[in-house]
Amino acid sequence: MITLKNLEKVYQTDEIETVALNNINLAINKGEFVSVMGPSGCGKSTLLNMMGLLDIPTNGIVEIDEVEINGWKDKKLARFRNHKLGFIFQSFHLINDLPVLDNVELPLLYRNGVSGKERKRRAQEALGKVGLSARTKHYPGQLSGGQKQRVAIARAIVGQPDIILADEPTGNLDSKMGMEIMEILENLNKEENTTVIMVTHDEKLAKRTNRIIHLFDGMQVN
Repeated sequence: MITLKNLEKVYQTDEIETVALNNINLAINKGEFVSVMGPSGCGKSTLLNMMGLLDIPTNGIVEIDEVEINGWKDKKLARFRNHKLGFIFQSFHLINDLPVLDNVELPLLYRNGVSGKERKRRAQEALGKVGLSARTKHYPGQLSGGQKQRVAIARAIVGQPDIILADEPTGNLDSKMGMEIMEILENLNKEENTTVIMVTHDEKLAKRTNRIIHLFDGMQVN
């Protein structure tokens, strides 16, 4: 589903060159649940951004579903992301001025041919999968941290993506809420065969995934 070949990412300023990723070669199969671990600053989020097409590699190749992405223009990348990928972030990234249902609908606003009625139907279905059917009219400020992350997951899956990329999805939650979020991701992976790649510092959660990728100083060490 995702293949990275000789991937490198270098951030350059006037005086400093920082190698964020160095010669990453990695293949993630359809339906896998993979976790990425390593110390702070080792390149975990950069790796996720490369797989999510949110950043461009300095060198190397990114393939998703056997399609080589290198050299694509921004609009084409955005359309591909919108159809293939769903994103979950540690800090939720919900819009506080919009009710829950509208937050979940957002990715579908950029899909041609999806009517307003269909957007609402899909958003309600996604909220049902994360146990928040009764919260459609609430605003993010009225929700707990765990509920906000459930909304973020519903938003990530509303477009029925093949791949979910989760960057520390339990990082702002207590252990009980974190485990509930993990169970939702596991269900999506098992029941819908969604490929999940999760950056985490929590070794207990990582051990529940199919495979752990370890990074250190921008390099894969396993």
